[in-house]
Amino acid sequence: MSGRRDEFYRQRRDKVARLRERGIDPYPPRYHRTHSAAEALEAFRAWEEAGAAAPAPEVRVAGRITAMRDMGGAAFMDLRDGSSKLQAYLKRDTLGEQAYEGLRELDLGDFLGVGGGLFRTRTGEVTVEVREHVLLAKALLPPPEKWHGLADVETRYRQRYLDLMANQGARELFVVRSRVMQAIRRFMEGRGFLEVETPILLPHAGGAAARPFVTRYESLDHDFYLRIATELHLKRLIVGGFDRVYEIGRVFRNEGLSTRHNPEFTLLESYEAYADYNDVASMVEDLVSQVAQEILGTTRVPNPAKAGGELELSAPWRRLTVADGIRQYAELDLEELWTEPALRAAVEKKGIEAQPGASWGKLVDELLSACVEPRLIEPTFLMDYPAALSPLAKKKPDDPRFVERFEPFIGGLELGNAYTELNDPLDQRERLREQARLRAAGDEEAELPDEDFLRALEYGMPPTGGLGLGLDRLVMILTGQRSIRQVILFPQLRDKG
Repeated sequence: MSGRRDEFYRQRRDKVARLRERGIDPYPPRYHRTHSAAEALEAFRAWEEAGAAAPAPEVRVAGRITAMRDMGGAAFMDLRDGSSKLQAYLKRDTLGEQAYEGLRELDLGDFLGVGGGLFRTRTGEVTVEVREHVLLAKALLPPPEKWHGLADVETRYRQRYLDLMANQGARELFVVRSRVMQAIRRFMEGRGFLEVETPILLPHAGGAAARPFVTRYESLDHDFYLRIATELHLKRLIVGGFDRVYEIGRVFRNEGLSTRHNPEFTLLESYEAYADYNDVASMVEDLVSQVAQEILGTTRVPNPAKAGGELELSAPWRRLTVADGIRQYAELDLEELWTEPALRAAVEKKGIEAQPGASWGKLVDELLSACVEPRLIEPTFLMDYPAALSPLAKKKPDDPRFVERFEPFIGGLELGNAYTELNDPLDQRERLREQARLRAAGDEEAELPDEDFLRALEYGMPPTGGLGLGLDRLVMILTGQRSIRQVILFPQLRDKG
């Protein structure tokens, strides 16, 4: 701690000691409120609207002290709980000399419980006229100096409790996030989907192109992986007879940190029997626009690419094939670049750095990331990916070089991945063998074979449409945030160097 904070800490420790010498527990085990701050404010407004004929409401409320104003024989304090802020008025004449002098042991950041009647001050603020008060928790460290906000972004992320303590906007953002999750569940259940849970620790990490985290399962004497997706288990449930299933859960990908990437994030995955990727695309349009309307009251959200601009989330969204996107934004024709040397030369001519051993599919991915995806500002489905990039998706009947797959983009940000699921067990086995060959050649993001999943497919899976939607990024779009760290309560950060 700094010298100043050391001094604050010492002073507050001394106050704790004095309180205990007087027989006062600075950390009592309980306090029974009658109202939250918001409920107290609402009770007083209701009393006024009813004519204020009966005595004003009596309340017992509690919260953190966020402001203190000493006026000699009286004091005002602001108490904030999770619902709102409520002012408290403490008078020497009402409390008595000893109790009033005991207020000197209170500091900003302490939790206090108060009881008394409500009234409105001359300035119009609803206030508790305190007849009793109880210290509920003594804060040993002072709160952030400016209650209106923390300026240091690093502190906000590393010590989120200070951010929430100091920034009303931060608290409101995470309330919105929670409501988004609830609205998504209502949407999915309204469509007849069953919410399920699948394992997090797996003997094989599959369902996405990502490097997994590895851990050790000691009792089994075996390495396990934190899941990178829920896909393969959810598709087992389609095999088992559930027609519509979904899961909202954490997944883990051993990748870099950035404003768009956190190694653990929240993913919605859904699988619907007898649907294809066109059905899933329609569902995504409906889901995003309905959630926005329900939570925000509008389907228009800030455009991250244009200050003051807005994006319209309602259907229909633009449909753009991968080949057309590369032709439009990279000015290259995939029809002329079907060999790895030809594509590599074209990518390098664009000034895009590619790994020496990158496969043809990886080169396409690099081209998309550099030239196409940042340009997809309006809600867009980037559709029909090369089969080499999509080992779990069904090939297009009219052109098996491509698969029935799309990724949704808003504001240049990829929100997810979806496809008509590959349900041919022989084709799936061969494609996973190819992935194994790529992994052996050094591609750490290639799919790991999962024999039990392949065995499940051999029992038969109906035509199925699948979706993976990154919910952290969706919240970014809905709330106009530029960094994924702003919408995750406890984001992963690099150690301070």
